[in-house]
Parts: sequence; C-alpha cells; structure tokens
Amino acid sequence: MDYRRLGKSGLQVSELSFGSWITFGNQIGDNTSEALMRMAYDAGINFFDNAEVYANGESERVMGEILKKLGWQRDTFIVSSKVYFGAGGKLPTQRGLNRKHITEACHAALKRLQVDYLDLFFCHRPDKQCTMEETVWSMHRLIMEGKVLYWGTSEWSAQEIMEAHMIAERYNLIGPVMEQPQYNMLVRQKVEVEFAQIYKTVGLGTTIWSPLASGVLTGKYNTGKEGETRLKRAELSWLSDRLLVEQTLKKVEKLREFAERLDMSLTHLSLAWCLKNPNVSTVILGASKEEQLRENLEVLDHKQKLTDEAMEELEELLGNKPQHPAF
Repeated sequence: MDYRRLGKSGLQVSELSFGSWITFGNQIGDNTSEALMRMAYDAGINFFDNAEVYANGESERVMGEILKKLGWQRDTFIVSSKVYFGAGGKLPTQRGLNRKHITEACHAALKRLQVDYLDLFFCHRPDKQCTMEETVWSMHRLIMEGKVLYWGTSEWSAQEIMEAHMIAERYNLIGPVMEQPQYNMLVRQKVEVEFAQIYKTVGLGTTIWSPLASGVLTGKYNTGKEGETRLKRAELSWLSDRLLVEQTLKKVEKLREFAERLDMSLTHLSLAWCLKNPNVSTVILGASKEEQLRENLEVLDHKQKLTDEAMEELEELLGNKPQHPAF
C-alpha cells in the first residue's frame, strides 16, 4: 500500500480506502462489516469513510462498535463523517449546513463512532439556504474546538470550493482541504477539468467515490448474473437510469477485452485507472463480501500494468476524454 498526501495538508492517506455507503447497517450484517474492516486495515488501509445519512446514522453506529471492539490505536486510522442530509429527521433544523445542524451532526457522529474527534468532516452537498460564511465559520469553530481535524466538501463545484476559500482567507479561517467527487472511467469532467486549476491554487485533495461506477465497471451487468447488487436497490435508481444503458454496456465489454489483454480483470483495470491520476488522494472501495474486497485490494499487484502506452490505448477506447476550455 502506498500513501498519498491529502491535498496540501500533511496528512497521509492510503491510496485505497474503505467506505460504508449502502452496506453497513443496511445491506450486510455486523459480523461481515467487522470482517471487511479488519481485512482493509490489515492490508494497509488507514481511511474509513462514513456519513450521517448512511442508513440514517446506523452505518456510523456499526462502525463505531467495530472500532471499539478491534481496539486499534487511534493514531493508526482516519475516520470521517459528512453533514447535510441529516440522519433521518425531516424537520428543517435536522439537515443543511447551518451552524446548528453542523454542530449537532458532529456531536452525533462522534457519539455513534465512539471517537473523540473526526479526522475528516465533509459538507455532503452545498446548501443554497445557508450563507457560505456561516458554513465556513462553523467548520472552523469545530476545528478550533478539537472536534474535527480537517474539513472538506462532497459534490461541490469548483466555484463553491473557491468561494469557501475566499471567505476563509478574508476572515483568517481554515478552509476546506478535500473534496469527495464521483470519479471513474465513465465520469471524468469534474475531477479532470473543473478542478484542474484548484489543485494548483489551493492544493485540493480528493477522496473519490464510485471508482467502479456502482459495479458497472466490473462487467457483472453485462453477464446477467448481477443478482442483488447496488444498482438494483430502489434508492439508487437515479444511478441505474444513468449507467445501465446499452451504449455504456457495449463500452464496458470492450474494456473487459482490453483488460484481458493486459492479464488483469476489468475491476483491476478500473481501479488502477483511477490510481493513475496524481490528483486522486485516495480511491474509496465499497464491498459487501470478503471475496469482493479481497479482489479489489489485489489491484495493488496490477497497477504497474497500466503503462503510458496502455493508457494511450485505453484513452482511445474510452473516447470520452473531457475537453479543457480554450483560454
């Protein structure tokens, strides 16, 4: 396992990390969750990703129980939460990025995860009902109180991230360090083009999610043997409608053939491709079975196969390289 700096910070995150979206407290049992976390940690993963909204807080509770049981030294792992959607409450004070909800969500996450501080705290979406000043001040205050070490964003635009940094600079506050965007061979625009300048200007780190496009880039949806997978779940119909289209599945089949020529699986090709991007701080893995996570971790034995020549051929096969604007 290699480790990369999280943006301009000095924090070293494992190039592969492990997330609990959909699975913990929902799709899988607690014993399986524990086995997966243990396997990830033993492989060198030091970052475990979570959020208040995952299973309405149950995901964090399960992870917290596992962390307590395993007894890992606190200085050997990084744990995150995210704030915006809430943990199931429907009242206006139970969601958003206002100071009240940010503060209460942080305290609730600390309690569920059974830790004294969050290493990373993400604003899960931008909040159009709240001023950016209030959000930045609220995050800065949590850091000053020692409850959060680094704060960041998830699925924010480059403009929104830069607005947060301008406010932080104006008031001498701590700005966001990292962004959690979707990134894979099928979704590239934001990470490769929209954020291109802010990697340089503010040193943005990225903790990317869905490197396998919710399983599409494993090829299982091409075989008809996907079974009860993520994209079959009702809450992910928005992703399913976008990804499970004939044009995409045809491209996936060509990618599978290309991977075979390199003597690697499509899963390994997809993960290795994400790792090739130097602006990716860590690739978040998700798994519901031990054999699934084990296969994902094996990408570390294959990533060197993506030579410059192979990447050029792959780029031509993908045919979706984002265009940078002409200045």
